[in-house]
Amino acid sequence: MTEEKNDKKKIIIDEDWKQQAKKEKEVLAEKEEAEKKEAVQDKRQGPLPQGDLTALVSMLFTQTLFSLGFIQVKGQDKREPDLALAKYNIDMLEMLEAKTKGNLSEDEQQAITTALNELRMAYVKVAGTTEN
Repeated sequence: MTEEKNDKKKIIIDEDWKQQAKKEKEVLAEKEEAEKKEAVQDKRQGPLPQGDLTALVSMLFTQTLFSLGFIQVKGQDKREPDLALAKYNIDMLEMLEAKTKGNLSEDEQQAITTALNELRMAYVKVAGTTEN
């Protein structure tokens, strides 16, 4: 009778081990699938640029061009310019320039100055055509 109990315990323990191993395999398979999806997504979007002041200026520059209507999303209808959003982004760049004055490298200062000059001219151009 003791042997029967020992045999039953072995079977139960064996089944528990199999269930645990199965769960672990499922978890590993899910992790591998998630990693594959991330890898595919990374390949589509490419590597992100270094997080620095020039990248921030570039981001605000691009957002302003988008809000002015110079950049369109492929497959979507042409959008009307959003002058308020464009002005907000230009104001953000102006604030950034003012707050960092004297603390920038020559290249960083040139990036902000050039971006602001180009965006101001683009804003005036778009604002002039939308008023007519």
